[in-house]
Amino acid sequence: MKNQVNLSAFGSAFKGAFATPPTSNRCAPKVKCRLPSDSKLRDNLEAIFDELPITNGMTLSFHHHFRNGDSLVNQVLDIAARRGLKQLRIALSSVFPVHAPMVEHFKNQTVTHLDTDYMSGPVAEAVSLGVLANPVMMRTHGGRARAIECGDLHIDVAFIAAPTADAYGNLNGTEGPTACGSLGYAFPDAEYADKVVAVTDTLVAYPLQKISIPQTRVDYVVTLPSIGDPKGIVSGTTKVTKDPVQLRIASLAAQAIEASGLLKNGFAFQTGAGGASLAVAHYLRKVMKAQSIVGSFALGGITGYLVSMLEEGLFERLIDVQGFDLDAVRSLQTNPNHLEVGAAMYASPFNSGSVVNQLDCVVLGATEMDTQFNVNVVTGSNGFIMGGSGGHSDAAAGAKLTIVTANLIRGRLPILRDEIVTITTPGETVDVLVTEYGLAVNPRRTDLIERFSACGLPMMTIDEMKTLAEDIAGVPEPIAMTDKVVAVVEYRDGSIIDVVYKPEVKI
Repeated sequence: MKNQVNLSAFGSAFKGAFATPPTSNRCAPKVKCRLPSDSKLRDNLEAIFDELPITNGMTLSFHHHFRNGDSLVNQVLDIAARRGLKQLRIALSSVFPVHAPMVEHFKNQTVTHLDTDYMSGPVAEAVSLGVLANPVMMRTHGGRARAIECGDLHIDVAFIAAPTADAYGNLNGTEGPTACGSLGYAFPDAEYADKVVAVTDTLVAYPLQKISIPQTRVDYVVTLPSIGDPKGIVSGTTKVTKDPVQLRIASLAAQAIEASGLLKNGFAFQTGAGGASLAVAHYLRKVMKAQSIVGSFALGGITGYLVSMLEEGLFERLIDVQGFDLDAVRSLQTNPNHLEVGAAMYASPFNSGSVVNQLDCVVLGATEMDTQFNVNVVTGSNGFIMGGSGGHSDAAAGAKLTIVTANLIRGRLPILRDEIVTITTPGETVDVLVTEYGLAVNPRRTDLIERFSACGLPMMTIDEMKTLAEDIAGVPEPIAMTDKVVAVVEYRDGSIIDVVYKPEVKI
């Protein structure tokens, strides 16, 4: 059985997706000043450590637009370790396998706190095994922006990997040999950090023509031989899946979207990367072409497939907080209808309205789900961390229709459980589960049940679907967990929705 913990020990306990109103003001960033003769250029990162200086216990932030091609985080932490710094908090918007050297920094206490929205690879495994001194704070993308703006996550020094910069600190991500696309997740860091260090491998003459992050918030500019490999930004596959089960699920999801009545001119849509997600977009593309439907915008991590739909006139705009492939980078650079936005505008719950609130439909994934439609995207079937909310909870809360697609049986285990390992996204914000066997609709959405029934879509209750899964694969044994909390899962509004325990590992 899942261990029980007092969530309020880690902060305000989750009470509902829309139950926590803002209770504080947006914090004021430090006022900065530069004399006309001041130069922002510094020869190397060592100079930054000396001049600031960077000291024990500071919070250093980074963004993840290079995804698995990032090199800046490792370079900065190597310097910190060589200097004997301890107890650093690393606020990295997402962690990937390329960040594996961080594990050694956990062990030598250079890094004792980690704040992130997603993690995979060796760092996630080490955290799951309790290597880090303190539980990781896992936020949503919108929740991270909110935490920075409201002062819950105070950043001493933000390091921003910028593919192109000028000497006075104007930055963009769409030019230069390491162009990565949107820098949207770094916008809050640049605005609110005490000090901002731009790190680039392409320095151009002032003024930079296209500016994503302006000179007004950037304190230093450092040029390195390389800040990352843009090939590493590619997320999952860039091609529509050919797996017949995945295609069946994608087709049913597209039929559900059409039957919902939302697929009409002005349709606003978000889906992720990967073959199954692209397959949903593929089926929608056919319907939109056949019915001459033009959507208003597609949102989120942008893929080449969404770029092609923009270029075909199926969407009027793309709203981009992060590029998922190199076609997205090219499009943001050249197409005026491809818009760059920051994380707060994308998904923060505490402003006058983020873009997710304008979504008609979002298609999301799940590692497991319970019969109350609560979704887990943090831990796998073995209890180890293998992901995170990212924008999952944000988009689910904002969209008129939230669809979760998943194989009913994954790795010979049912996706549906009485109790899931980790609640990431609350069931009250999830409307439909689509599997290869049909649709299960949240009973709260009687309107969808009526529409889907009228269209003859295959439906069953969530309990019936769970019974079917168990008839096929049996009832899985619960995961044995220790009492050690290795991560705290924060909902987008700052409340604590769950924690992650260290799994019992047999040696």
